[in-house]
Amino acid sequence: MSGPLRAVLGEDQPIVREGITAMLERSGVEVVASVSDAVELVRAAAEHKPDVLIADIRMPPNFSDDGLQAARRVRAERPGTPVIVLSQFLDASFALDLVGDDPSGVGYLLKEKVASPQVLMDAVQRVVAGGSALDPDVIATLVSRRRTADPLDGLTPREREVLALMAEGHSNSGIAEKLVVTVPAVERHVTGIFLKLGLQQAESSQHRRVLAVLHYLKR
Repeated sequence: MSGPLRAVLGEDQPIVREGITAMLERSGVEVVASVSDAVELVRAAAEHKPDVLIADIRMPPNFSDDGLQAARRVRAERPGTPVIVLSQFLDASFALDLVGDDPSGVGYLLKEKVASPQVLMDAVQRVVAGGSALDPDVIATLVSRRRTADPLDGLTPREREVLALMAEGHSNSGIAEKLVVTVPAVERHVTGIFLKLGLQQAESSQHRRVLAVLHYLKR
């Protein structure tokens, strides 16, 4: 990709909007449009075709999940558009709504975490690369849900750790760094996860990874 990443930002609070814009631009991202409501957000995305869309979930006109629905509409109209939604409150149902049937290129972050430029840019880079960037607190909430006859119950504690980090969007090398183990060790755990979830016949390693994350999130 030549030139800086181009972003469209949707946030109705002026101070927050200006702060996020400043963080992005200091990190080399060009904010091509910065809007305050969901209707303008969809229009701006259609006009500018950004490399990434970043939006608050609760925006005008209804202050419900307007930003989330705008992000979904943008992805429906321009499939594959990387999006990150920001939330003031932890609501795992919003994350599942955004993920839909494919977590590739989507991010869900709590606003309190976005105060760190590193967290925001890490999420931007992950979704632009086709990965996911889900807040660890959201993952923890989803993990706490139980369901009978869950295949995830057959995973070892370490495999569950690895799968949780996969769901957050980490690569094998990133997981290895987080868990202080070798990359080959992580690869063995990932293979074990695929086998136990019955994903060994999927088309590719990346596709199996997506299916494993979806299984994890929707359990």
